[in-house]
Amino acid sequence: MKSKFEPTCIFVVEDDMMYQRRVKYVMEMNPDHQVHVFSTGEECLQNLHLKPSIISLDYTLPDMTGEDVLKKIKTYNKDISVIILSSQQNVSTAVKLLKDGAYDYITKDAETNDRLLHTINNIKEQDSLKEEVHSLRQELQTTYKVDKSIIGDSKVMQNVFSMLEKAVKTNITVSVTGETGTGKEVIAKSIHYNSTRKKEAFVAVNMSAIPKDLLESELFGYEKGAFTGANTRKKGMFEMANNGTLFLDEIGEMDINMQAKVLRALQEREIMRVGGEKPIPFDARVIVATHRDLQDEVSAGNFREDLYYRLLGLPIQLPPLRERGNDILLLANFFLKAFLKNNPLGDFKFSKAAKNKLLGYAFPGNVRELKAVVELAAVLTNEDEISEADIRFSSAKKGANFLANEVTFEEYKTIIVNHFLEKYDNDIDIVAQKLDIGKSTIYRMLKNNKEAAMN
Repeated sequence: MKSKFEPTCIFVVEDDMMYQRRVKYVMEMNPDHQVHVFSTGEECLQNLHLKPSIISLDYTLPDMTGEDVLKKIKTYNKDISVIILSSQQNVSTAVKLLKDGAYDYITKDAETNDRLLHTINNIKEQDSLKEEVHSLRQELQTTYKVDKSIIGDSKVMQNVFSMLEKAVKTNITVSVTGETGTGKEVIAKSIHYNSTRKKEAFVAVNMSAIPKDLLESELFGYEKGAFTGANTRKKGMFEMANNGTLFLDEIGEMDINMQAKVLRALQEREIMRVGGEKPIPFDARVIVATHRDLQDEVSAGNFREDLYYRLLGLPIQLPPLRERGNDILLLANFFLKAFLKNNPLGDFKFSKAAKNKLLGYAFPGNVRELKAVVELAAVLTNEDEISEADIRFSSAKKGANFLANEVTFEEYKTIIVNHFLEKYDNDIDIVAQKLDIGKSTIYRMLKNNKEAAMN
């Protein structure tokens, strides 16, 4: 991959010395061009090690035809852009050369120089976009390495890592389940960017965000004139994900009638655009996610049983944050470092009291809520470390789904006691009186939290 600071290496292959000098002069008017000239096809081929990005190739050479040189260039490196220059305007020859991989076919006339420079500028713009896409893909692959994108040492997360290792080695359909905010899309991206499909597209579709009457055209695309407003042909998500990964988020929200069409697409590995007459094959790895229990949805008649088994594949269950123990502190530190890297507010850590407060909260919003809490705390703090007072939870969420958390009785007690300690400014006498428990119980709980925070 050429650095954006390197000059563009261009070959001019032309046996007419007068025309060769003319083309070279025009090329070198741009100081970013490094131009090499050759009189024969063989000279050009012997110097491909110089890594040209663009080759201006005369069709008629003394030792071989431009067609033969083109084929050998493309065999050596298919990414080299070849522009054919010819003194004859032959449509059939031009079409054949373009099919063989030539970027353009230009007839030698008074406007050749302008057309040649215009074509070269187009090639450079396209190459620049390709390099940018390549760079972004490399960055994504680094970002979504499993050991960097998914943080956790808890036993429940070790089970998740084990399933992820199996997922990246095959093309099996993966179904990710877990509460809202547990990181289902992060899991899907980690599977994609660590799989053999990592260089291809990752296409994410949130099924709950698309109106029911638009879902089919979004997933399968449509033909021009298929309906009012369809002024052009449009590819759907299935086609856009071809050779890559299609992530269907919140699959449990999909309309029952649409489920039949998705089932057929997955079974036949082909789709039909809205208004289309010809089926279009696709090859995409499918990952689905939902916060619902699909078995319950099947029993209730809201989800097709045949589609359920088609999508089940390799199931990965993401645990809620409240069941991940000390992972809360690992994630909190990760989010804090990431936030401070992009926001130069200082270099500080969590106090022990702040850690205890984080450990004692149920986090109904899961990892997503923790991230928001940590970033707010980083902004609010005026000290060298984040204090307990800087950790603020949304009052609307404190009691949300309390009994649905399904944590242990001891964990429930910790949540309740921490709530009252916060409410009464850590006055243990008042809290013990309000909850009708001994002060020793509160001290013991605080000691356990402190030990967990120090580990």
